[in-house]
Amino acid sequence: MINHVRALRKAKGMTQAALADALGVSRNTINSIEVGRYVPSLPLALSLARFFGKPVEEVFDDRQE
Repeated sequence: MINHVRALRKAKGMTQAALADALGVSRNTINSIEVGRYVPSLPLALSLARFFGKPVEEVFDDRQE
C-alpha cells in the first residue's frame, strides 16, 4: 500500500514525534506507516486523514504504481 503520510507531515513542518503525540500513538508507529512496514487500522487511517484534512483515499492508496 502506498501512503503519503511522510509528505503530508513534512508539508505541515511536523516531526514524527509531534504527529504521534497529536494522534495518541508512538513515534515508531508513524515511522512504520511512513516506510510501509505497517498498514494502520481503519480508525487510525481515518484519524490521519482527518488530521491532514484529506479524504482517506488521498492519504492511502492500495493501487499498484
